[in-house]
Amino acid sequence: MGDIARSTLGGAWTVLVGWLLPTALNVSFFVVAVLPSLRRTGWSAKLWSTGVTPLSVGVLAVSVLIGLALSALQNPLYRVLEGYALWPSALAAYGCARRRQAKQDLQDRLTLIRLERQERDGLLAPDATARLTALRTNKRIAQAARKDRQRTTVQRALLRERLVRYPVDDAQLAPTTLGNAIRRFEEYGYDRFRLDTQVIWNELTGNAPEQVRRQVDLARANVDFFVALLYGHCAVVLCAAAALTMARPDVPLLLTAIAVPGFLIPVWYRAAVSATDEWSAAVRALVNTGRKPLAQSLGLLLPGDLAREREMWALVSKMSRLPHHERAAGLDPFRAKPPESAPTLAGDSGAGQNAT
Repeated sequence: MGDIARSTLGGAWTVLVGWLLPTALNVSFFVVAVLPSLRRTGWSAKLWSTGVTPLSVGVLAVSVLIGLALSALQNPLYRVLEGYALWPSALAAYGCARRRQAKQDLQDRLTLIRLERQERDGLLAPDATARLTALRTNKRIAQAARKDRQRTTVQRALLRERLVRYPVDDAQLAPTTLGNAIRRFEEYGYDRFRLDTQVIWNELTGNAPEQVRRQVDLARANVDFFVALLYGHCAVVLCAAAALTMARPDVPLLLTAIAVPGFLIPVWYRAAVSATDEWSAAVRALVNTGRKPLAQSLGLLLPGDLAREREMWALVSKMSRLPHHERAAGLDPFRAKPPESAPTLAGDSGAGQNAT
């Protein structure tokens, strides 16, 4: 019962922090900044006339209902921000091309920093001279390099941090920055071990250590918080813009309700991207520590060499997403051998009679 209670409270905490709290903030801002312009409408006038306490209870109830609805719709909400849903194909292709170029520019800038450091130390290899010259003659890279040379070691490390927010495989690039920041750890298991975590996520989380699973939930709640704030701010801006068309609106207050959230929306988006770093580290730990118990629960033995392990997980992933095929017999060498059966009672009895 204690484990069940901890699990339930943990799940409630992630929903509370990730969706209910930001929704309450957005609803409160709507009540303060937009609702006064609607007080002349019948339903709004009745709401304001009820007093502070009923109004507070109403705000709390509405926040809970909307927060729970957003939590249930979190997958579609994420897909829009990642560039997978409601994006025209041409716009998605353009976004992927931009992200691919941004990733390549970061790689080139870091390479230029490394080669110039080797040149100063007299350690530059002869075959790297041509590469250094090509990077210096690249106008786009040269312009950024002038600023990079003035950066401190810590600031240059931030460039590497931005680079690792991209998937390793360029074919996995998404049209948006948030989509790539999430995609990088979605592909981690497959890139390293051929373990497709998107296919066998439930099996993996069901067998991983509890503390690791908890870290994944808490890390995702941080990203959920900023995503919920972002969507709520968009709704407030739209409501404020619509309220401007009504008779005798409070124009200064409504313009504030448009300007402040409009300024904060890109801030929350960048905060969500930064928060994926902890989410990525938690998923990486989940894959690294959960592979062995996952293999055991599937009746498999984890091979001693990496090449064989990658072969095993590739077969497991294919079996989980594709219909059965004779090639699935390739998993037989990895299956744990059943224990030798003990002698039956009948056999023991027969042996005793023969001895007699």
